[in-house]
Amino acid sequence: MTKIFFCFLLPLFIAFSQTSPTTGADPTFVQSIKRNPMKLRSEKLSHFRFYWHDIATGPNPSVVKIVQPPANKTTPNNFGTILMIDDPLTEKPEADSKLLGRAQGFYGQASQEEIGLLMAMNFVFSTGKYNGSTLTILGRNPIFEKVREMPVIGGSGLFRFARGYAEASTITFDTKTGDAVVEYNVHVLHY
Repeated sequence: MTKIFFCFLLPLFIAFSQTSPTTGADPTFVQSIKRNPMKLRSEKLSHFRFYWHDIATGPNPSVVKIVQPPANKTTPNNFGTILMIDDPLTEKPEADSKLLGRAQGFYGQASQEEIGLLMAMNFVFSTGKYNGSTLTILGRNPIFEKVREMPVIGGSGLFRFARGYAEASTITFDTKTGDAVVEYNVHVLHY
């Protein structure tokens, strides 16, 4: 009986000794970090206001259709259509006002009943102290509502660990061309 007990106990002892965190862990896979490794300052709330120009016409459109719904599936609101964007972000609603950055990503018609877009984009800033920093938006945009709210889910550069929300309000929309100007008010917590 003692012999059988040791036959089971010895392999368990060997298995546990080889999986010990101090002897079996790969130090490049997981490591303990200091409480504040990036020397993060206190968190602050910032408000940004800029204008998003979705340009479907002209010699250099900023939005292009990349997915068209199958021909045998027709819906009144183009459900399933996906468009890629590289839209200018400006200081004022006029297209020739100061360029602050670009909105890069895509949006798609995600609702079968209404015009409700799924927006996935990065606001890539190119001026001032935020040059090279980004904010990431991912959310639902029912474009015919006066004000739409979408979450800010992250960022890079000066916006690491960012979180917040963006409110979009349409300034102009041309139903014939699809060109639009939208005001974005973004409230973001960041370090």
